Amino acid sequence: MKSTLTLGLAATLLALPSMGVAQEAAEAAAPGFDEIGPYIMTTLLFCMAGFLVFFMACGFAMLEGGLVRSKNVTMQMTKNIALYSVAAIMYWFMGFNLMYPGDFNGYVGSFFVPTVLDPVGVAAADAALDYASIGSDFFFQLVFVAATASIVSGALAERIKLWPFLAFVVVLTGVFYPISGSWQWGGGWLSEAGFSDFAGSTIVHSVGGWAALAGAIVLGPRIGKYGKDGKVIPIPGSNLALATLGTFILWLGWFGFNGGSQLAMGTVGDVSDVSRIFANTNMAAAAGAVTALILTQVMYKKPDLTMVLNGALAGLVSITAEPLAPTLFGALWIGAVGGVIVVFAVPMLDKLKIDDVVGAIPVHLFAGIWGTIAVIFYNGDASLSTQLLGIAAYGVFTFVASLILWFILKATVGIRVGEEEEINGLDMAELGMEAYPEFSRG
Repeated sequence: MKSTLTLGLAATLLALPSMGVAQEAAEAAAPGFDEIGPYIMTTLLFCMAGFLVFFMACGFAMLEGGLVRSKNVTMQMTKNIALYSVAAIMYWFMGFNLMYPGDFNGYVGSFFVPTVLDPVGVAAADAALDYASIGSDFFFQLVFVAATASIVSGALAERIKLWPFLAFVVVLTGVFYPISGSWQWGGGWLSEAGFSDFAGSTIVHSVGGWAALAGAIVLGPRIGKYGKDGKVIPIPGSNLALATLGTFILWLGWFGFNGGSQLAMGTVGDVSDVSRIFANTNMAAAAGAVTALILTQVMYKKPDLTMVLNGALAGLVSITAEPLAPTLFGALWIGAVGGVIVVFAVPMLDKLKIDDVVGAIPVHLFAGIWGTIAVIFYNGDASLSTQLLGIAAYGVFTFVASLILWFILKATVGIRVGEEEEINGLDMAELGMEAYPEFSRG
């Protein structure tokens, strides 16, 4: 027994040098943090920013729930959770690979190619070959398309049927948005032309706005919104506290929306730029809110909270196309112009008898156009002609495609509830339940 232990000890001692050499070789072969650190940090940025943008789904739901009448609140909650879920499935099924196809003709990628995630336990050496995990990139891009669909939901509230609306969301999130998004973010023809849209003033917000505008025109205004003499009859929302909460949630989520669009967090410069984006995003929102506050006081002798809320959102949309390059003062005046746009665009739409329940079209479409133009003031590589080209391309494609789809849905299954159902509220007509049953009629 003693000799056996002695021999085993001797063998172990003799193996130590070779074990040390093997360990040193393994350590030399394993990539260090300088190699895989950017991958880890950028993946983390996508995940954290994606969580924030996901929370914007709650913001849209609360904003819409507060700005519609109590008899339609359950419908808005249902639409918002359903549209996010539909967007998640459609973007997996075909949207992501349609929007980011790699080599393609610059206009349309490949349809019906589901997303495949990274292998389980991907090796560090393999991870170092790319800039972030596929899973994080897919999730971050997914939450953007859901925001686009939410814009349409708010504008068409209080009179649209649930299932035709969701049918539109299927096509918007699976086809329209990915095709147009690929033109810029997928390396397509607008990207090659020099169009610039950092986080989506046009690619996300104006696209949602154009789709909403087409729907509002086909759907028509709510019963009682416009008198026979053309007079606009205000229809107050059910809960301005809820709408305010929704706005603050959207404001918070926007830090992920714009900050994550830096698309990198692997260097000191990247992290510094992300913080700069946060500061500019916040400044633009504040300026939009204050501008709307002052303007409504001057024009109507009293501040209008709904305008102030939308002023903040318009400031956010306005800075989204270029949140990195401006100074804080630059972000302030860009956001302030967004606030001005909302205050004047809302009554303009009413004069045209285009009924937008939550003000989504002025906020996302008009302020989105402004923000895309404002890029030229701080991005030396952007030109006015190219920015206008991008605005026109997204506008024509999305508006025409959406208009055709809305007309098809109207002619086949119908998109609007009946007059009695609209008067009684969509909660009971479409869902058979109310958000506030204790206030229901006897």
